[in-house]
Amino acid sequence: HLNCSEVAENLLESELFGHEKGAFTGADQKKIGKLKLAHGGTLFLDEVATMPLSMQQKLLKALDEKTFYPVGSNAPVKCEFTLISATCEDVAEKIQKKEFREDLYFRLSGFNIHLKSLAERPDDVDLLIRNYQRKATRRFVIKPDAVDLLKKYNWPGNVRELSKVCE
Repeated sequence: HLNCSEVAENLLESELFGHEKGAFTGADQKKIGKLKLAHGGTLFLDEVATMPLSMQQKLLKALDEKTFYPVGSNAPVKCEFTLISATCEDVAEKIQKKEFREDLYFRLSGFNIHLKSLAERPDDVDLLIRNYQRKATRRFVIKPDAVDLLKKYNWPGNVRELSKVCE
């Protein structure tokens, strides 16, 4: 799993493809990237639409050729993996603004799942609350009338907002 929006732009290449010792200032040891770690398995790229265009090109090439070069390496790394990606961004709009590569979109969009907002699925509020209760480090109780009120709320922050409310 890699959340592309949480990694600084200048470190994203190293996170995805890895790097050799001495490849750049601070690279005091070799690092295996997420693509290599996913060999034979699955890699989940969250917030993929926040990735800079230069990285989108490199990712597209790695997906098409099943090989890539770690930063500072002359030797290609070959790997096979399944890629799952997600984003909250409006990808069509980003493509139109030339902020997301259309060819990468078509490469990634084999099977799309559009998840409705929490406001459009109020019955999920109760299920999510119960899930947060199970995971909580401190026990909390929400009365049924409070759950009914929470189901009617708009939830502009979606599931993340509900999670914070439960915290």
